Amino acid sequence: MVTEEILKERARSLRKQHTFAEMKLWRQLRARRFEQYKFRRQHPIGSYIVDFVCLWKRLIVELDGGQHAEQQGYDEKRTSFLENEEYKVMRFWIMRC
Repeated sequence: MVTEEILKERARSLRKQHTFAEMKLWRQLRARRFEQYKFRRQHPIGSYIVDFVCLWKRLIVELDGGQHAEQQGYDEKRTSFLENEEYKVMRFWIMRC
């Protein structure tokens, strides 16, 4: 079983290993730069870690790369859980050029 402390450590680690796309989006979301909404990145919700979340608006933004094509079932289960927690999940596919 994954404990809250393990999730927090994973989230911290993911913040240090962000992708180029995550870094670019974070520059636009951080410090209330997007419509004055506060976003967090790599934030634990339940037993999942979401890419970006505005807790006040209950909005989650996910950036998905190629690995997500192979884990569609997991992503669907995850999205279902988050929507049951009353979050709106926006998922964007990032393609490498």
